[in-house]
Amino acid sequence: MSIYDRNYVSSGNEFSSSATSEAYESKDSSKVAMVAFIKQTYQLFAGSLLAATVGAYLGMGIAPIIASWYWGLVILEFALLFGIYAVRDKPGINLAVLFAFTFLTGLTLTPLLSVILAMPGGASIVANAFLLTTAIFGGMSLFALRTSKDLANMGKMLFIALIVVVIGSVINIFLGNPMLQTIIAGAAAILFSLFIAYDTQNIIKGAYSSPVEAAISLYLSFFNLFVALLQLFGIFGNSDE
Repeated sequence: MSIYDRNYVSSGNEFSSSATSEAYESKDSSKVAMVAFIKQTYQLFAGSLLAATVGAYLGMGIAPIIASWYWGLVILEFALLFGIYAVRDKPGINLAVLFAFTFLTGLTLTPLLSVILAMPGGASIVANAFLLTTAIFGGMSLFALRTSKDLANMGKMLFIALIVVVIGSVINIFLGNPMLQTIIAGAAAILFSLFIAYDTQNIIKGAYSSPVEAAISLYLSFFNLFVALLQLFGIFGNSDE
């Protein structure tokens, strides 16, 4: 159910001036609610990126410790992610869980970051991956706002593709095949780029029940796109040695 009503046209052939005035007032209030919802969503999204950055910054000093506790932290990540959806409509608690989760994603990213940064030109690889992620995020968001196509139809396809990517990633944990990892990272980069457009259009349509739910959807798309590009740049950078 939409959090704000976007159906501005009422049925019927006869309208009183009072009814017409109320319709316009309803339209205006819906627009105000939509703008407020979107503003809060992107504020929370920005805050989530900041929390992840702090987590990554603090984690770089203890990357070996984090690597040794990696799977335990990943399990905690999933617990917090499910917790976000459970408390998304509970003010205060939802923000605490949201930022705890995004902070933790920054921590668990540090083993990969430490490997990339240890490579020649590692800092440039990280910077380029982040800049490209930001550019893709802006481009796909703009596409979602301007296209006349309803991207909601992509939902099932994107979900199936996500399952395939996750299964492939799990399998390659045991195989450790660089070529398969390159394919998976490339597929993930395309997938989460599409998710950004899908999430953006859903936010505009009021498909999310709270700004927290909308913000975490955007954050997951952005974060996973960044990780995929970081892996790709790291693989290609390592092959140049």
